[in-house]
Amino acid sequence: MATPPPFMNSNNPNPLTQGSSRLPEDTVIYSIYPDNPLSQDSLQSLHLQILNAVSPFTTSYIWQHEPFTLSIAFHPFPHLKGHLRFGDNLNDEWFTVFLLFRISVAFPSVSIQVHDSDGDFLLIEAAYHLPRWLNPENSQNRSFIRRGKLHIIPQSALPNPTLTESLNFLIENEQAAVAPDSMQSVIQNRIAGYPEKAKLNTHSVRVRVPVSVARVIKHAPSLISLAVEGFYDRDMDSMKHAAKMERFLKGGKGGEEEMVTVAAKMSRAMYAQLMQQRFQAPKCYPMPPKKGDLEAELGMKIACGFEMMYQEKKKEGEEGKGSGWKKYKESLEKSGYFKGLIPGSNEYKRLMENAEEYYKNSSLFSKTRAMLNAPVRQIDEILSLPYSADEFKNEDAPPSDDDSWLYSGEDELNSALQDRQKEMELYELKRKKKKSKEQKDTGASSSLKGEDFDLSELVKTMQGFIHKMSSYEGAEVPNDRDPKEVELDVERFMKDVESVMKYQGDENVTRDMDDDGGSSDMDFGALAYDQGMKCPYLINVGADSNLLMKAADESEDGSDMSDHEDGEDSFMHSYSDVMNNELKSTTLKKSFFHANEQTFVKNEGTSNATEDMDEEFSPVDVDVNLVKNLLDSFACQQGLPGPTSNLLGLMGVNLPKDDNKGK
Repeated sequence: MATPPPFMNSNNPNPLTQGSSRLPEDTVIYSIYPDNPLSQDSLQSLHLQILNAVSPFTTSYIWQHEPFTLSIAFHPFPHLKGHLRFGDNLNDEWFTVFLLFRISVAFPSVSIQVHDSDGDFLLIEAAYHLPRWLNPENSQNRSFIRRGKLHIIPQSALPNPTLTESLNFLIENEQAAVAPDSMQSVIQNRIAGYPEKAKLNTHSVRVRVPVSVARVIKHAPSLISLAVEGFYDRDMDSMKHAAKMERFLKGGKGGEEEMVTVAAKMSRAMYAQLMQQRFQAPKCYPMPPKKGDLEAELGMKIACGFEMMYQEKKKEGEEGKGSGWKKYKESLEKSGYFKGLIPGSNEYKRLMENAEEYYKNSSLFSKTRAMLNAPVRQIDEILSLPYSADEFKNEDAPPSDDDSWLYSGEDELNSALQDRQKEMELYELKRKKKKSKEQKDTGASSSLKGEDFDLSELVKTMQGFIHKMSSYEGAEVPNDRDPKEVELDVERFMKDVESVMKYQGDENVTRDMDDDGGSSDMDFGALAYDQGMKCPYLINVGADSNLLMKAADESEDGSDMSDHEDGEDSFMHSYSDVMNNELKSTTLKKSFFHANEQTFVKNEGTSNATEDMDEEFSPVDVDVNLVKNLLDSFACQQGLPGPTSNLLGLMGVNLPKDDNKGK
């Protein structure tokens, strides 16, 4: 036995198994998991029972590339698995889904998982009906077929389920995992009509072929799929075999091979592949002198396809270099086994020979060889017995099926697109109705709705929110929020306030205050109370430090602060006066509503002094300003989430939308 390539050791994955883990294109993969662990004998018995159960549906069905199969697997635990390449025939995939649903009904103690190169295509099919939490990122190990229904493992039960956890959950809580009826309906509609629909996908056509090809079609009708595949996927090397026709024309002598007319059954996709490709008949192939003979032309394509398939399978079987070898070689190249050598060089050839010898001694080689040789052996066995054209002369081939469907594909496509469009529109309509209902329910649950919306209730709610949710330490976080999200170091905040005050203050004023001891009794970070606004608020110490100093001076000159309370009250009045004087020269006061603004009317004979005095002593209406600012902010959100709706939401208040906007 040859020495394995250096990268194949205990620390590196085996490329033979690594290649099989990659999902081929246009392939559906399925796994059947029994509820209880089974021994190998019991698993083999289940295997045969399932194949017998589906055989009535699959016996006469023509698969595009390969038939429905199952095999026994033991990783990660004993189960049955299979894969099927459907290629251009999507009906093969959905017929497979139909079979899996029938298996789940006939064998209720199994759970079935299915996916393809696109992922969980059953979930993709029902995309407009999925739960909102379900997405491609969290869908792994969630969807299963069981007892004829689609099941989805709830996220609330298993946030990140493993395969074992999901299977155990299905056994213990099956009803909790049943998908919604809307999803069930979509999947059932997709597989509705099978197995009858599978028969409609079959197309029968009269063809004129060599008697050897006719005999193979008669005794092994499923091999026509390999013949069409060989013709459709032909390359320059395989066309060399068609030019000789050594197997199906008695050594390439077309004149010695009789031609007969038979009916060939194939899928509609195969028929389309044959019809829509031009191919020049080989010189050795007997074609009728009359051009445009469809039966002869299709027969020639099928015969050439059989020849190319047979010779290629025979060659690959002898070498054992099928898809397994290609994947194995790709893994060698990716791992750097060839060291960047130029193909054809002596060192490259030596490494290639070493890899080929190791591959031929592997178990995958023998399996690949047997698989590739299977159709070759089958054809050899059929043609080994004596045959002649006489056995077909007495058989009257039925006429070809109507192929108008081949030219009406645009209508079918438009119909399918219209169905999808209707599905999208229905989804959008349901979503809008649901959103409208939620908004209606939300509005009904609030005491503030529609025309009955009472702005005074909003003010009371806000005041209650301030008194209830606030304290000297700051705003309290609601119970359903994480307290770690909001943190306030009160001591450090007060120190920062004092440092700003000391830095901003005038030296003379500060010295007078220190002598008088006023600064030790005054808490500049405390809540100030304004008689006009009737609302506690924090003084902006950074911006108004000069005002505080002026207020302190005026309070010293204007009154004797013998009592702490009297002194504090005097200071606050002085501060208010100074602040009002500072704001007179700005336009800030115009941004507030005052208490008498609605009722105050300026008379023509009123002096300017009286007017200024009235404006100066008119207090700010906090309630009106509060409501105005909240409504303006809410309007700026334009129906989107924002600070106002979030704040009011904490208080259980939902402002009504402006339905008259734009009218």
